[in-house]
Amino acid sequence: MRPGPRKIAVAVAYCVAVALFLEGTARAVLSSDGFFRRVAGNDESSWRLKWVKRQKNGRRIYYAFDDYHPTRGWALRPGLRDVPAFGGKTVNSNSRGLRGAREYALEKPPGVKRIVVLGDSFTFGEDVGDDEAWPRRLEELLPGTEVLNLGVHGYGHDQMLLYLKEEGLKYRPDVVVVGFLPDDMERNVLAFRDYAKPRFVLKGGRLALTNVPVPSPDEVLAREPYRMKFLDLLSMLRGDYLRRTGRDQDAMRAITLPLMDEMNSAITGAGARAAFAYLPVYGEIDKPEPGMTGRERFFFSYWRQRGIQSMYLRPFFLERLRRGEDLKTYGHWGPLEHQIVAEGVKAYLVEKGLMR
Repeated sequence: MRPGPRKIAVAVAYCVAVALFLEGTARAVLSSDGFFRRVAGNDESSWRLKWVKRQKNGRRIYYAFDDYHPTRGWALRPGLRDVPAFGGKTVNSNSRGLRGAREYALEKPPGVKRIVVLGDSFTFGEDVGDDEAWPRRLEELLPGTEVLNLGVHGYGHDQMLLYLKEEGLKYRPDVVVVGFLPDDMERNVLAFRDYAKPRFVLKGGRLALTNVPVPSPDEVLAREPYRMKFLDLLSMLRGDYLRRTGRDQDAMRAITLPLMDEMNSAITGAGARAAFAYLPVYGEIDKPEPGMTGRERFFFSYWRQRGIQSMYLRPFFLERLRRGEDLKTYGHWGPLEHQIVAEGVKAYLVEKGLMR
């Protein structure tokens, strides 16, 4: 027997009432800073809501040197001159938005080798000056070689891939070095991290780009009142569950490995050589045992299987520790750590015949 119109109307009204109750409750609890801090994690909703709260409080997440970018989310603003940053340091950028004031022609000068470096804040040089970042130090260690720093703070491997294809390969590099941090993997599964960003997903085993064009800051804020906060709350709870069970790592690796493969293919397809530099950070720099960590073993094994050049730089840090040198083992590196990376990268490139 079919339900009558009245019963259907009652059921619909009940469902609407429940949905409104859940949405109202979610909005109430997420508006509480105390509750929000307890449930916020590294999921997409948490990052977006953190950003929105900063805007409402008049606090900008962007540094003074960022610009919105329609395909990568954000980029270093071109033409910066001596912008104060990092407690006494300054940031400069050239006309194409590369770190440092030096200009590089797209056409490589005769007789000059060229290296393009991709990475996140550890490559960009957060907490150090232009000339202290490891790509600049590497250039000084390799006479007759240009080293272009395309590192951007907060970038995931997905944004690095897009930057490589949009800009990096235009410079016709001989070698592309990717500054690799496993922590960047979490950015690869998000369409909002620090700010809105592109995201690749797998469709039929192939990478498919989503969330492009990336919504502008004004668009993000305009859409926010209409977003269902109950779904945000569920996303946050799900993210916490995935983290606790370790399933988040599976999702990160599932998209990161194809991204690295695509980077390698794009680089070699352009006639350049690719090399991934595993950058040791907090929890790794001061690890007393010389053996590899689990994460290091995983990625170096993968790179070896794929025939991708890869650099193990932690021994260079261990050697400095054995000498009794005081290394910064928390947060972003200082000038000494950047110098160590530059020396390690140079040693590898020369040993493998990629540079002289």
